[in-house]
Amino acid sequence: MEERIVTQGISSSTKENAAYMKERVGVGTSFDVGFREIVILKTNVQLYYVTGLIDSLIIQDIIEELVNLNDHEKERKKVAEIIQNRLIHQQVNTVKTMDEAVDQILSGLIVLFIDGERTAFVVDVRSYPGRSPQEPDTERVIRGSRDGFTENIIENTALTRRRIRDERLRHEMLKVGERSKTDVCLAYIKDIADDGLVKLLRDKIEEIEIDGITMAEKSLEEFIVKRNWNPYPMVRYTERPDVAANHLLEGHVLIIVDTSPSVIIVPTTFFHHSQHAEEHRQAPVIGTFIRWIRFLAIFASIFLLPTWLLFVQDPTLLPKALSFIGPNEEGNIPVVVQLILGVIGIEFLRMAAIHTPTALSTAMGLIAAVLIGQIAIDVGLLGPEVILYTSISAIGSYVTPSYELSVANKVASLVLLLSTAFFGLIGYLISVTLFVLSLIGLRSLQTPYLWPFIPFNAKAMLTTLIRIPTPLANTRPSIVHPKNTYRQPVKNR
Repeated sequence: MEERIVTQGISSSTKENAAYMKERVGVGTSFDVGFREIVILKTNVQLYYVTGLIDSLIIQDIIEELVNLNDHEKERKKVAEIIQNRLIHQQVNTVKTMDEAVDQILSGLIVLFIDGERTAFVVDVRSYPGRSPQEPDTERVIRGSRDGFTENIIENTALTRRRIRDERLRHEMLKVGERSKTDVCLAYIKDIADDGLVKLLRDKIEEIEIDGITMAEKSLEEFIVKRNWNPYPMVRYTERPDVAANHLLEGHVLIIVDTSPSVIIVPTTFFHHSQHAEEHRQAPVIGTFIRWIRFLAIFASIFLLPTWLLFVQDPTLLPKALSFIGPNEEGNIPVVVQLILGVIGIEFLRMAAIHTPTALSTAMGLIAAVLIGQIAIDVGLLGPEVILYTSISAIGSYVTPSYELSVANKVASLVLLLSTAFFGLIGYLISVTLFVLSLIGLRSLQTPYLWPFIPFNAKAMLTTLIRIPTPLANTRPSIVHPKNTYRQPVKNR
């Protein structure tokens, strides 16, 4: 039977509070739960905290300031007011229940119980362990900021606030997980973001019932967007504050989860996953060129292998100018099997690179590229063209900015490959048609996945294909239903 915890008010007796904390939090058993009892003006005062989540220097200063009250104050009847005035910190709140007090302690705050008082003071002295902001490995740019989100939710909201100093920027803090009590922040601009979208996300997060979300943003995504077995990403992840801030100004909502450097952007479409910050760090013409090359790479990662296999199986489909496509000699293994082996081999190398220490990954890559590929050709396991097209397809997936989208495209390409291998031209056409229809039918929080291509929006499609100069990009995307569609100040209209 599930244990039910009844909400209990703070007792006026510090002894009862100490017994509760010992039973509930493990004071005296858990070494990381700190406890200090001092006497202020002949009144017992208890301090509780978690040693690894607080700044010990601030605690020392607070205790020193409180102890000095015995030398300068004599009014015992107003001991609570005196202590509150001497808590040397910018953020001091009160709580009235033991549940609230426990949550605050386990979140890294100090809680002070005063004998004779039914409220407790909470001092925010959190100092979470973590790394300093640095550029994320998966979203590097040639020019641009080198900071990135960290595992600290407070730092992440500050990185966003630094770029958008608007009084209408909101950071709503929620908690998820009966046991983990993970902090989750909803970030949006009040007069831009759609109220319905914000309410929908808030309700979905508050309805989550689970012990904890130790896998952070990924677990949260699966509760918010129920996509079942669909491999395509329904939300966008980013570790760059500038990318997140840009989406806020467009009318999107951010979901920031404590302990994760990846911020969720909603809602998103297929084309959001093909964007990269580098496009906006270059001149519009260069940014457009980069964008087209990226679209070509994504297209190749999906359709190159099944299309080449189709031409190999039926060379009559090729025009005379491309009649050279296809293996010159029949190998010992069927071409489709060679392609599958090539795809699996690429995945072996990718996973090995992830799990290989950095000092060895370069050597492993050289061995794979030079030795394994050449030996596979020499022994007749794989043909040269198989390695060529498999490599181009793999490079296309690596060019894809979104890792989640690149993996989904690999799965789709493999399905198209098998359909073409078994059913030829008919299988290729049917599988491609079903693939496109499945993308058309996808919706991310009621947002069409292929917008602005389907349903077609000419102006939005133009901004998708071409990197519009910033002074001319003066409207927000209509798909997020922004309250304020015009991006420039009124005086510039």
